[in-house]
Amino acid sequence: MNRPIPGTVEIAVRHLLSDNTTGVMTKTRQITWRDTQYRVRRPASGKHTVELTCSACDAAVRAEVRDEAGYRRTTAILRTLAALSVLVLVVAFAFAVYEGGKTVPEGQSGSVLFPLSIIAIAVAFLAAPLFFLKSSGYTGVSLLNAPKLHGIKSVRG
Repeated sequence: MNRPIPGTVEIAVRHLLSDNTTGVMTKTRQITWRDTQYRVRRPASGKHTVELTCSACDAAVRAEVRDEAGYRRTTAILRTLAALSVLVLVVAFAFAVYEGGKTVPEGQSGSVLFPLSIIAIAVAFLAAPLFFLKSSGYTGVSLLNAPKLHGIKSVRG
């Protein structure tokens, strides 16, 4: 089993070999690639630039690696935002049910906050999973510059 080494991050330089789209009404996309895996040491503090090489075409790919504290801080912030979005979703939904069930006398308008609670439900419904998935996929490594058809992906065990 490939266990993570403390102070390092596993990433892969991905080279897209082909990207084919077929069909007219129903489109099917087939992407093939080749990965080159690297284990990069995190710096003690700040950010560090590393140069990686693609095994498919020997192109140089530059990436920036954040320190462990910055990586953990960003992940914690994103997870906190996801939790707050879930809290807003629950509170806004409860308020919308409460306000939506009220009977309003004729000639009076309903609460102004009811449409805002519906908007808050929609935003929180999208934001909560987005923040959680972003925190799960965050590695603290960002791509600085790379030739076309190249990217950096995290390696998950």
